[in-house]
Amino acid sequence: MIELKDLDPFAAGGNRWCYVDPSDSARCIKVRRPDFSVEERRRSKGFPKNLKPLSSFDDNLDEFNVMSALVKYYEDGVFAHISRCYGFFETDMGKGLCSELIRDSDGAISLSLKQYLWEYGYSGDCQKAVEELAQHWLAYCVPSRDLILHNLVVQRDYDELGATHIRRLVVIDGLGASGLLPGHRMPKFMQRKKAGRKVENLHQRIDELLQDKSQGRGPGMHGFLFHKGQE
Repeated sequence: MIELKDLDPFAAGGNRWCYVDPSDSARCIKVRRPDFSVEERRRSKGFPKNLKPLSSFDDNLDEFNVMSALVKYYEDGVFAHISRCYGFFETDMGKGLCSELIRDSDGAISLSLKQYLWEYGYSGDCQKAVEELAQHWLAYCVPSRDLILHNLVVQRDYDELGATHIRRLVVIDGLGASGLLPGHRMPKFMQRKKAGRKVENLHQRIDELLQDKSQGRGPGMHGFLFHKGQE
């Protein structure tokens, strides 16, 4: 039993909290928010989505199934820009899904692309990293929902003088085909087309965030670490 209740999460999504695994700082554990059960999530949906089984509203189970399919049907190189999944563990907050925790070379938890862009802007280094991710997505035809900026993290390396360089962007959530067919079962031309749309959408989301910042609008609730990421 992994004890999480007395710890502070380092980040949160819409339905889950993220904790550093107390037994392994290179891993994180995602658990459902205690104030938002799967029953409540189903009730919040309109007809006909509220007729789906409860299991379809479990983000951890959905992520585990998607990650298992990536391992089974895709080459291992697909994980160059995707965090790995290590399965389920029992915690004092319910069953938690354990995943690779992306950290910078100084040990700090990597910032989301959303937080990085908001704090540092769209540097040439960042533009290059986005393009490398885009080419990876197209090469592997990775099945995913929209590449939301808070579901991508920016892993950085520091040199002796403290200067930073982006090593890679890593997708930590939002994988899996949104339609009825799993991504690997679609015809190849459909896989390429869907991957291309996700890449186009990523560029659009970056432009929208930068526009919001330039016009003085706030960045929204999600995508920022709760602390400086040194834990």
